[in-house]
Amino acid sequence: MAKIPPPRASKSKSKKGPPPSMVKTVGNLDKPEPTALQTLNLRVPLEFKRDLKVYAAQNGRSMTDLLMEAFGMLRKHRG
Repeated sequence: MAKIPPPRASKSKSKKGPPPSMVKTVGNLDKPEPTALQTLNLRVPLEFKRDLKVYAAQNGRSMTDLLMEAFGMLRKHRG
């Protein structure tokens, strides 16, 4: 039968350090504003991006606005 070595004794139980003070943890669960913009990284074909950018520029809108409007219309149409 194989012998299992005993666990190593370490000097300190945790290497994480002391917990943060209460002052540092207040507000760490606050949610961002619902209207705040977040980055969305997508991989799309180069031609799609070019077409979207040109269409947005021709209509004086941002690519973000177009994508948000298109998603809203699709969601409304499909339910």
